[in-house]
Amino acid sequence: MKYIQTDIDAVKHALSHSWSNGIVEGQVNRLKVIKRQMYGRAKLDLLEKKVLYQRT
Repeated sequence: MKYIQTDIDAVKHALSHSWSNGIVEGQVNRLKVIKRQMYGRAKLDLLEKKVLYQRT
């Protein structure tokens, strides 16, 4: 509870607005998963192809 009180402005804004950045966070999470899977295995060109392929 103490943590919520230290960030009370963010909590108020989260409760007062109807929009969410959940879609953006989902995309960021997807990219991080791909990056972890490909770590040390591929260079940027292959990583870019994998990201674009999985988006379709």
